[in-house]
Amino acid sequence: MHVEKLSNTTDLKPFLKNLGVDGAGVQILRDKGELHFLRIVDMHVGAANILKQDALSIGADLAVPKGTVIASSARVDALLIANERQLQELAKKERAQPFGLKLLAEIFESYTRLSYPKKVEIMGIVNANEDSFYQASRFVGSAATGKIESMIEEGADIIDIGGVSSRPGSASVSPEEELARLRPIIDAVFEQKLFEKARFSLDSYEPSVLSYALERGFNIVNDITGLINDEVVKLCAAYGASAVIMHMQGNPQSMQDNPVYDSVLHDVELFFRERLEKAASFGVKDIILDTGIGFGKRTEDNLALITHQSHFLSLGKPLLVGASRKSLINTLSPSPSEERLPGTLAIHLKAVQEGASILRVHDIKEHVQALALWHALKG
Repeated sequence: MHVEKLSNTTDLKPFLKNLGVDGAGVQILRDKGELHFLRIVDMHVGAANILKQDALSIGADLAVPKGTVIASSARVDALLIANERQLQELAKKERAQPFGLKLLAEIFESYTRLSYPKKVEIMGIVNANEDSFYQASRFVGSAATGKIESMIEEGADIIDIGGVSSRPGSASVSPEEELARLRPIIDAVFEQKLFEKARFSLDSYEPSVLSYALERGFNIVNDITGLINDEVVKLCAAYGASAVIMHMQGNPQSMQDNPVYDSVLHDVELFFRERLEKAASFGVKDIILDTGIGFGKRTEDNLALITHQSHFLSLGKPLLVGASRKSLINTLSPSPSEERLPGTLAIHLKAVQEGASILRVHDIKEHVQALALWHALKG
């Protein structure tokens, strides 16, 4: 007899099946092995005491501040520690309780239905402007077409093409100039029918530029302004295009001028909920969410959004993460953009573990290889 300690991140399903556990038992035991850590902010102290007792009664726990039991503070923060099965039980228990616990029960229930992606898509980056922060992503005319074909051969599922830099402090350009940069590439994609080999996305928020691309085989609108412009939303609906809603505090010219959040997870979630409602009102059905790493975020904000990416799975939309070679890596491990591939892979694999299903990257082959190994290690 011997004992083997498995990783806490192990997917228990294949292990349980190999043991010969019956189908129903596999799901029950898997639920017990999936832990949730839920931070609850500004909760009524009465709710905290009720939830604490209910959690303990089923084997879960609620960490609360000292003095909560005697209500020394009217409002408290708390940390719920529960597995999937216990969270389901708590969702039932709190439905009839006072002090806002009914709303909390609905939130608990939403976290018991999280769907982690079975496939991760790679979105390759091609820039038609000369001021992109990473020089190796810049291509013009036929050179761009060759790069696109190479990316597809290496395993890219989506090609994202942009004509305007959105790096911090970048200068804006007119729609006419943006289209002049992009037109040769868009035309080549259309004429060579490259859109039959991969999906094509346009990194733009200008209606006239987007319209030109959508008429020529592009079917994803990657909007860093998060569908603020009604005309962009209308275009997505009219063409049946997927819309990437990205969060950004401020604009590229000012976004890194002392960005501040009360709670970056909560603030970004509220933004997404508002824009999802807007998109639905215009009839846009296919939505992708991007928390906007590096767009009006401090280092601690970027790290929180990556580490806790699964928070946004409750919104029921695919999650895109684009941290490829960004300055976040430089703040943690000083290096020029040409030397940030290892940091990029570390960030992106963590994002995938937390539920991201699309990675926007400069380096296709390296990500395809890393993901193949990650999936094999995960089992």
